[in-house]
Amino acid sequence: MNAAADHPAINESLQALLHNQRSAFRAEGYVEYATRVDRIDRCIALLVDHKDALCEAVNADFGCRSPYVTQMMDIMNSIGSLKFVKGKLKQWMKPERRTPMMPMNFLGGKARVEYQPKGVVGIMTPWNVPINMVFSPLADVLGAGNRAMIKPSEFTPHTADLLQTLFARYFEPSEITLVTGGPEVGAAFSALPFDHLIFTGATGVGRKVMQAAANNLTPVTLELGGKSPVVISHSGDISHIAETLIVGKAMNGGQLCISPDYCFVPQSQLEAFVRHCQRVIAQHYPHIQNNPDFVACVNQRHYQRIAGYLDEAAEAGVRIEPLCPAGEERSGAEQHKIALHLIIDPPDDLACMREEIFGPLLCVKTYRDIDQVIDHINGGEKPLALYYFGKDKKEQAEVFRRTSSGGASINAVALHVGCDDLPFGGIGRSGMGNYRGRDGFRTFSHARAVYEEGWVNMAKLAGTLPPYGDKIAKLLSSQIKK
Repeated sequence: MNAAADHPAINESLQALLHNQRSAFRAEGYVEYATRVDRIDRCIALLVDHKDALCEAVNADFGCRSPYVTQMMDIMNSIGSLKFVKGKLKQWMKPERRTPMMPMNFLGGKARVEYQPKGVVGIMTPWNVPINMVFSPLADVLGAGNRAMIKPSEFTPHTADLLQTLFARYFEPSEITLVTGGPEVGAAFSALPFDHLIFTGATGVGRKVMQAAANNLTPVTLELGGKSPVVISHSGDISHIAETLIVGKAMNGGQLCISPDYCFVPQSQLEAFVRHCQRVIAQHYPHIQNNPDFVACVNQRHYQRIAGYLDEAAEAGVRIEPLCPAGEERSGAEQHKIALHLIIDPPDDLACMREEIFGPLLCVKTYRDIDQVIDHINGGEKPLALYYFGKDKKEQAEVFRRTSSGGASINAVALHVGCDDLPFGGIGRSGMGNYRGRDGFRTFSHARAVYEEGWVNMAKLAGTLPPYGDKIAKLLSSQIKK
């Protein structure tokens, strides 16, 4: 990924933007609390003042995305994160007292951690929640006192263009700037010597971003994806579980990194689970096609990808249950809308079980024993999210002790991500590092360790200075022991 060599004009333009922000950051000096709050308030004003235009832009990009969905998932959640950071910021900015080593803590020695802004943070965002994925990390970046350069996905060009216009209206380019463009701009952007870079998107692209950042030793936070499993316990109410799970899976047409990818259902409850899923969809989405509440696949490419998963499963003779009225399974490619489908007990070598679905499909695997479920989860890559449904606390604890995931929700879908006081991040191939709230403030801050000497020269008193003699020998003997 040699963006500078391949696209010198793009790289030169981006370098100029970065130089402008870095110069302004250095000239500003310490970033005051009031300055940070002012920048957060301007973000909130941008979202509130232009919510209708933002909803229209997102709908134009998706082809069908209800303004209610955009206001809930993108605008309301973004404002919530911004306000949360604003409310906690004064507390987070205070130095943290730490304990000096013995016996300095009794002789006036002091220790603390001071959280300093890193400088300029690069933010690379995906298309699926195109507003919130900008403002959620931006809340933490601004709260930590940084400036930001943003590169949104080229798959949502209407939203990206509008955000570029709005940021230019509410902020100086030296504070926040947004750049648009395709993969060549993304490659050049990730190769810039930022003080920190956060990328949200596909694992394959994340690998390239990390390789580019490594040339500058830029610290990277990667928010990727993976196949997030659901464990449905024998102890659960299958009717309630189906409602919670299917409504959660249908959010944004399944195009969420924390969307359930596959679920384990007790074999004896499979048919009841399918019936309840059909009931839930009929209640919330009586029609799929021409229904503005059900979000379309973002474009024809993703429509064809999801259709390909279904076609492969059908050709393999796998049972497929479309959750929709007859004849509404798929629109034409131009409308790119596919109803939610259950794929029952697909073999693990099918694409729907190998790849992250990121769309309106849910694979259903039946099981008899919880050990079988745990072994299957542990046999794959560590997921971004794990969901457990049931009332058996002992079994729940066993699942959580023996598996690993970026985050988890119990008897809920995705609500751990909605909690601003919890860190959000992956593990292994699902990502590294985290952000949101206090954890995000720390991610985008440098934790500087500070020690302040007391009133005694302990090194001299303890005999740790040369020429060495009996004092240091006795000290070492007293400390180096079991």
